[in-house]
Amino acid sequence: MRVATWNVNSIKQRLDGVLAWLKEREPDVACLQETKCTDAAFPREAIEELGYNVAVHGQKAFNGVAVLSKLRLDEVTPRLPGDDEDDHARFLEVVVSSGSRALRIASIYLPNGNPPGTDKYSYKLRWMDRLHHYADTRMRLEEPLVLAGDYNVIPAPADVYDPAAWAGDALFLPHTRAKFGALLHLGLIEAVRATTDAEGIYTFWDYQAGAWQKNAGIRIDHVLLSPQAADRLIAVGIDKHVRGWEKPSDHVPVWIELEL
Repeated sequence: MRVATWNVNSIKQRLDGVLAWLKEREPDVACLQETKCTDAAFPREAIEELGYNVAVHGQKAFNGVAVLSKLRLDEVTPRLPGDDEDDHARFLEVVVSSGSRALRIASIYLPNGNPPGTDKYSYKLRWMDRLHHYADTRMRLEEPLVLAGDYNVIPAPADVYDPAAWAGDALFLPHTRAKFGALLHLGLIEAVRATTDAEGIYTFWDYQAGAWQKNAGIRIDHVLLSPQAADRLIAVGIDKHVRGWEKPSDHVPVWIELEL
């Protein structure tokens, strides 16, 4: 089973690219972030024509997550537990089945948090605490679990082209990285780093200052796996070439293959 994640930075603006990538990569399940549209406005028909079931949790012009699945969606649960007043569309959990095995997958769009020292950063940290509680609860079920998305976290200096330039950014602050590390301490495995220690592997390049041309990127899109999923991991990839397409997102897809 191939599971992918991609912050598309507006599904309406990137639809042609998304459809082209779905045809090229053929993920069984694709988690999308920053769809930036309401549920009613999501262009589901074009995606359904490719054989996908579509689950969405969106809001107008901001945030928004979706899951596209060639498998039947057995369960669909929007919203990260822990704060009933949080109306940001940043989390969508589904359960799919392959043969006799079920796989729980969440599409995650974690808050950016900039600038530090503001309510935006406090919200990011609270959201990460809620994600930690959710992951801890799910891990206790001892089932295959995939938490895929735009985490807005640069885990380590090896994941950024110029660590000094990002030292004061909410994505790279020690407190942010420590919260991400706490997720891994639950027993979650970060798919890319389970397969390589190489530097210069990025998933995001800013639109400004020729970042893409200079490969001045950062790695903030991650796939975290429970031990039961990690035991079945057979491949990991980053579709870097997609960043060079016409009207690209500033992020690129990350995908894994599980032997289920």
